[in-house]
Amino acid sequence: MLKTKLLHPEILDALGRSGHGSQVLIADGNYPFVTGSPALARKVFLNLMPGIVQVTDALKALVETIPIEAATVMTPPDGSPQAIFEEFKQILPAGLELTPLKRYEFYEKAKDPSTSLVIATGEQRRFANLLLTIGVVKKGE
Repeated sequence: MLKTKLLHPEILDALGRSGHGSQVLIADGNYPFVTGSPALARKVFLNLMPGIVQVTDALKALVETIPIEAATVMTPPDGSPQAIFEEFKQILPAGLELTPLKRYEFYEKAKDPSTSLVIATGEQRRFANLLLTIGVVKKGE
């Protein structure tokens, strides 16, 4: 029996195959899941219906499962921070800064071959995409 709260078998399998420096994309309901990520990335569709599952729900499960060393967010053309970014900061490890990228820069970063997992959500808030970089497990964790 697993002790982690994350129980989704496809996500656990993809994370187990990923390593330090691999990226995990948690995408909102407007993201081009297939064309906006590498062909070899595992795509897990949790977008049951609008609003379910939210990006923050997926993030809460991942934070308890993997070490996160970096987090990149998508900003609108004017570069303005979105309200959901504050929620991300509350969930992510303390002191981890969000790196903002505009839409097309974000797409390019997410398409990098190091993106091993894409989690499609039903998140309705715009620009609620989050790209996580997996860190290393530190001694004692």
